[in-house]
Amino acid sequence: MSALTSVSSFPRIGQNRELKKIIEAYWKGNAALEEVRATAKELRAKHWKLQQEAGIDLIPSNDFSYYDQMLDTAILLNVIPQRYQRLAFDNPEETLFAMGRGYQGDKGDVTALPMKKWFTTNYHYLVPEIDAATEIKLGSTKPFDEFNEAKELGILTKPVFIGPYTFLKLARNPQAEELEYDQGLIDAVAAVYDEVVAKFADLGAEWIQIDEPYLVLDKEEGDLSLFKSLYSKILPARKGAVKVLLNTYFGHIADAYETVNLLGFDGIGLDLNEGREENLAAVKQYGVAENTTIFAGVINGRNIWRNNYAVSLGLVDALKQVTKNVAVSTASSLLHVPFSTEGETGLADDVRKHFAFAVEKLGELHEVAVLADATDDEKKASAELKANQALFDGTRVAPDSAVAARLAALTPDDFVRQPARAERQKEQREALGLPLLPTTTIGSFPQTKEIRAERAKLRKGEISKAEYDEFMKAQVDACIKHQEEIGLDVLVHGEFERNDMVEYFGQNLNGFLFTKNAWVQSYGTRCVKPPIVWGDVSRAKPITVEWSAYAQSRTDHVMKGMLTGPVTILNWSWPREDITHEQQTQQLALAIRDEVLDLEKAGIKVIQIDEAALREKLPLRRTDWHKKYLDWAIPAFRLVHSAVKLTTQIHTHMCYSEFNDIIKDIDAMDADVISFEASRGDLVVLDAIHDANFETEAGPGVYDIHSPRIPSEQEIEDRIYEILKKMDVEKVWINPDCGLKTRGNAETWPSLEHLVAAAKAVRAKLSK
Repeated sequence: MSALTSVSSFPRIGQNRELKKIIEAYWKGNAALEEVRATAKELRAKHWKLQQEAGIDLIPSNDFSYYDQMLDTAILLNVIPQRYQRLAFDNPEETLFAMGRGYQGDKGDVTALPMKKWFTTNYHYLVPEIDAATEIKLGSTKPFDEFNEAKELGILTKPVFIGPYTFLKLARNPQAEELEYDQGLIDAVAAVYDEVVAKFADLGAEWIQIDEPYLVLDKEEGDLSLFKSLYSKILPARKGAVKVLLNTYFGHIADAYETVNLLGFDGIGLDLNEGREENLAAVKQYGVAENTTIFAGVINGRNIWRNNYAVSLGLVDALKQVTKNVAVSTASSLLHVPFSTEGETGLADDVRKHFAFAVEKLGELHEVAVLADATDDEKKASAELKANQALFDGTRVAPDSAVAARLAALTPDDFVRQPARAERQKEQREALGLPLLPTTTIGSFPQTKEIRAERAKLRKGEISKAEYDEFMKAQVDACIKHQEEIGLDVLVHGEFERNDMVEYFGQNLNGFLFTKNAWVQSYGTRCVKPPIVWGDVSRAKPITVEWSAYAQSRTDHVMKGMLTGPVTILNWSWPREDITHEQQTQQLALAIRDEVLDLEKAGIKVIQIDEAALREKLPLRRTDWHKKYLDWAIPAFRLVHSAVKLTTQIHTHMCYSEFNDIIKDIDAMDADVISFEASRGDLVVLDAIHDANFETEAGPGVYDIHSPRIPSEQEIEDRIYEILKKMDVEKVWINPDCGLKTRGNAETWPSLEHLVAAAKAVRAKLSK
């Protein structure tokens, strides 16, 4: 007998990205919708059976999605804005895709819903939009259909939902503003969940999991009242044997635990990786209701390292001092880790044994549950526990003394660029000779099938490095020529030689490891394959200098060097757990600093250091923002560029996060120019820029590159005028939201032509 085991959610993209491939084939007209549905059904069955075979007791259903679980929740609640309903598609999937990625065709022209980062992960959710015309009601049978689908396979699942509190806190009105929670809205949302719980009771579900990750954030006035108001209406819908598990993750709920405990949930899921001390202290202080089971989230759903069983068992034991009702669970969804280490033959066995992806975490979950109920003698005799503890004996990696010495030699002056930014910006305008409202892109251009095929040929040894370089030079030449022809002011070389903005750098740094198939879903069908920080990091050799110098030699225009910043490299890698994130980021900062100075020596006058993920790992509790993150993340960025000449213009880029509340910290990065996502956020960041007297020149994105639609010249011109209402015209740059790597040439070039034409039109009007 072992403790009850529960998986919060399982990855849905497939071991070989089957879901991504079939959906993208459908979008391109190369697959039928029935093929998409069939693939999805096969994946769900495979994933349920995997968990069943691993001995998991509570296997999730409704964790599958064609695009995003928040989008699914909106559709479940019938929160579908009229502009999408008017498209009048024959199939619900087409409406879902229009909401997720926009639509431009014979049925109409609509932009996608806004997209934001899911708490502190690299996953992106679609922001639901609720207006006065929204009629909230049960609008989908998806959760019930998938529950019955599993039931037909002989598997009784635990349906999983994003909870009403989190949904309402993350939803926005059409102006991208937070909602006002009137009683009618609260009652309508609660009524749908009430109906869902009752329906699952009728269908024979034993457990229902309702995820409320927003509970781990700081509470504003009225938050707990809203939470209680919702659940005091939902929980009475329980009948028969159905139980409700309130699941929380990404932090602690110490300031809400008493309320949650008193409401009488059948289960409370606590993240014991993040927010460990606070959650344990709350349980000890307030106890556990007699009929409530604590789901101990000890298996980390956000890393790839093996679980330390001794630590996990200690956490379970600490809970058992308070209550006998303890289940063992993943700390969060396994959506955020790759599928399996199976097939990672590029990693030696003595390396691979340190990693656990989603499938391996199922085994860990089962073993911890068995050990949790074992006697002390049984634990001492356990071969599994002994093998596990051998992984943590401190011999995994040897320190690099040269890296340690370089870090020790840093002084406060190394983190400050001179002269002050206002003086630099004046000199840069004269040195670069750019027009008002200079136009540029974020860096990457579309990577075609031909480009990816050429990279594969090099990897397989079918062509020489010289042949590969000649092919890439031709791509760069064509890209530069096209940029010149349409009239962009600051050019980029297109990054055709790069596979991924983080992996490419990791491959040229000491201390990194790489996988073959460890893909993780980022948004929609977009997947990333983060590298692994295995040891101390340093630059092995110049990384981008040769390609940037070549590109600059092919044009008289200003060519922008393109780098990924240290915070983003760490946040989009699998970081070490044996040293702090701060230490790892400083190591990376020194490596990228070397690259910046070499680019400058090679004649590159504009250098962009992307920190797309800066906001991503900002602690969810405001009191932790500076002491646990910003106080070292911001200086790390300054360390990268502090030694360049005053005429070298430093750019940075950020995307798909809420920037308003850290706008002064972003300004403190001391870049000369920043570009950031703004089109899906309705430019709300402009108010923060205006109010903060933002000194950095800025390029709020004027169109959404994550949608296939092509914006018109007038649309972009209107955007520019919106920007100029809030910003000094001399500080405004014109650019897309993000890099163009994932788009096609057929969308990219017309969009950029419209961007340039719009900028020129506004310049002409301003000059009059």
